[in-house]
Parts: sequence; C-alpha cells; structure tokens
Amino acid sequence: MSQSKRPSIPPPPPPPGRPNAGNSGGRPAVPPPPKPPAPGNIPPPPAARQSAPPAPPAPQPSAPPASSAPKSSGGPSPGHPKLLDLVKQAHEEGISDIHVGVNELPRFRKRGDIAEAGYPKTDLPTFMSWLRECMSNEEIQQFQQNLDFDGAFDFGFVRVRISAFDSLAGPAMVLRLIAAEILTMEQLKLPEVFKKICHYHKGLILVTGPTGSGKSTTMAAMIDYMNKNFPYHIITIEDPVEFVHKSRVSLIKHREVGRHTLKFFNALKGALRQDPDMILVGEIRDKETVGIAIKAASTGHLVMGTLHTNSAIKTLTRILDMFSAEEQPAIRTSISEILVAIIAQLLCKTTDGKRAAFHDILINTDVIKEYIMKEQYEDMHQIMLKDTYEGMITMNRSLYELYQEGRITEEIALEQSPTPNEMAQMLRGRI
Repeated sequence: MSQSKRPSIPPPPPPPGRPNAGNSGGRPAVPPPPKPPAPGNIPPPPAARQSAPPAPPAPQPSAPPASSAPKSSGGPSPGHPKLLDLVKQAHEEGISDIHVGVNELPRFRKRGDIAEAGYPKTDLPTFMSWLRECMSNEEIQQFQQNLDFDGAFDFGFVRVRISAFDSLAGPAMVLRLIAAEILTMEQLKLPEVFKKICHYHKGLILVTGPTGSGKSTTMAAMIDYMNKNFPYHIITIEDPVEFVHKSRVSLIKHREVGRHTLKFFNALKGALRQDPDMILVGEIRDKETVGIAIKAASTGHLVMGTLHTNSAIKTLTRILDMFSAEEQPAIRTSISEILVAIIAQLLCKTTDGKRAAFHDILINTDVIKEYIMKEQYEDMHQIMLKDTYEGMITMNRSLYELYQEGRITEEIALEQSPTPNEMAQMLRGRI
C-alpha cells in the first residue's frame, strides 16, 4: 500500500473531551511533550504543530462508567457495531482478545485461536468512533504523536487493556478483556501450594510465562487471598493496571506506569518508603528493577513480580544474565537467600471447551538454595520431580495430573509438553 493511500488517524474533535477514562486512579495524566512522528506515518494533531506545547489540562474527576459517559459525535459506519456491543459479544462468548484495524476484519481470540467476528472490514470512521468510546481526546493525541498507546478502560461489566498501534494497513487496536470479577484460587483450581506461598511475610515470588498465559489472573487470585486474610498494605505497580482490587482486610493502592509514576523503577524505589507489606511489580524488565526488587525483598518486604520465561529454572538464568559476570556471584547469593518461589505457567485447552493452567513450581528449600549457589540446575529439576511434599512440580507432571483427571486429552498433553519424550513415558506408566 502506497503512503498516499494509506489511512491516517484524523485529529480528535476539539475540547471539551470526556474525562480520562483510562485512568484507574481517578487522576488525569499529564500529557508528555509532543514528539514528531516518523516520516510518512500518522500526522500529528494540530496542537503538536504549535510553536509552544499546550498547558497541561486542569484536574478532572474520575471517568463515569461507559454506560453513563457522554457519547461522542460520529458513530460507526452502517453495518458496523459500536465498540461497546463488540465487547459485550466477546465477553458473553468468553473471548480473551479483540483484534480490530482499518482495512481488516474484526477478529476474536478464543481458547488461543484467532477467528473472524462476523463483521465487515473496518473503515477509518468506524475505527475512530471505537477509539472515542474507550480513549479520551488527550489519549488519542498521544497515539497520534507516539504512534503507540497502552492503557485501560472500564466498561463496567468488563475492564479492557488497550494496545493501539500503527501498521502498514492503517491504525489498529487490540483489546484484552479483564473480567470485572476476580476469580479465587478455588475457582481457578490452583494447587494448594499457592496458598502456602501467600503466607510468607517477606521474600521474592516470581510468576512467569509468555504473554497470554494467565499470569495476571493467577496473581490477582493470590492478591485476593491476601486481601481477604491478612492486614497488609499492598502496593501494585503495573502498566497498565489490570485487575482492580477493593481494600478489604488489606489496604490496596494501585499505581499505573505513565499515569501515577513515570517508571517501574521510580515507583518501586518509592514504595520502600510507603510502609508496604507486599509490593506487586507488573513486569520485571531490566537489571535496575531486579536490583530494587531484590533490595525490597531483602529488607523484610514481600515482593511479587513477573518475567516472560517458560520454566522456573530458566527464570533464574534469565535474571542472572541481566548482570555482568562480576555482578552475578553477589546476585546469585541474594536470590538464594530471598527467593520464596518461582511459578512458571502456561495454558492448555481442556475437554470441556475451556482452558486450564499447568505449572512449573520451584520452592526455595534448603537444598534448592544450595543448588542455586552451585548452579546445579539439572539437579534442581530432579528435586522438582521428587519433592512433591513441598508442593514442587514440573510442567510434565502438572500436565499428567490434568490428564489423569480427565481434563485434557493425551494429544494435548504431548502437544503442550516441554519435553514430549518424558511426557510419553509418563503416559505409558514408565515414570
């Protein structure tokens, strides 16, 4: 597609715009200074062409629910649904993600697979009307200036995580549906060891897995358990805030990177001075964040974070690889002392038409501490196979238990297994 024919995002309508609905904290974001877009891409809004940047908007109240938010002029083109209707349909059908974009058919992701949603190709006016349903004028301007946008919006019955971006075909958006109801550990059928992990008062808990593996859902269930049982001060630092917890026995404060803090590192460092009992870091991305998380766990706090790794043991090597060879011995010693557990998680299709989580769970026992110091990772794997008393388990063993319960088929067990040969031996009773 030539640059001249490629659709570009028109500027949003002039103020007044509705309150910043993506702001889960109820406080409007301060827009960053305008940035010039890459040549040939989305043109900046008129405000970005002014000689001086506009003044920050005055503080506004939290956005009302979508149902009571003022409607923007210019709805979708004939034959296209409103975004609210699309989200309702997806919510009712158990869809995890909605994919929409100019010159593309809307698609749903269900049980890990992409399928057409049954609507015509999206045109630019329809796409813009969808943006106005879930983004404020300021957020649309940020998208135009930066060509990317990440945020969240609450429709009332479901919360969505928004990722808008530019592409060769035109602007596009992916909505991740986050249920308004936080599922409990019992509803998710998580192993009992998860509750045991929640009873630790200090240390580092890591929940890992690729994007879309249910990490956020699992951590939300764990925080919900703490919230109902422990008088903690819990601070969450996320980008963006996904599951929103109401304070019960615990006091919970949500902070969103880009709205309530500029960086994960800044918020995590500041949290140490805010009298926390537990800190959740939405994503541990670099060695600075790892370093301050280790410091927080070493000073008597419980820290929970995520990484994009596929196994418990790989998580250890990934953290160490963030540091230089000279730094690694000290970091290895610190991790061996403060680590509580590593939970690696993936999802697989079940026989009842849903999906279930299977896990790699490493508990930091005295033996595991010794193996971490000696870098004996293969021996750690053998301990995970045998030490079921502590709640440790490998992904193959977890898949095999799902198979024994009749929740997954033999084909799924073999397909999802990280080591299919070992899985085949389990299925034949040889292990």
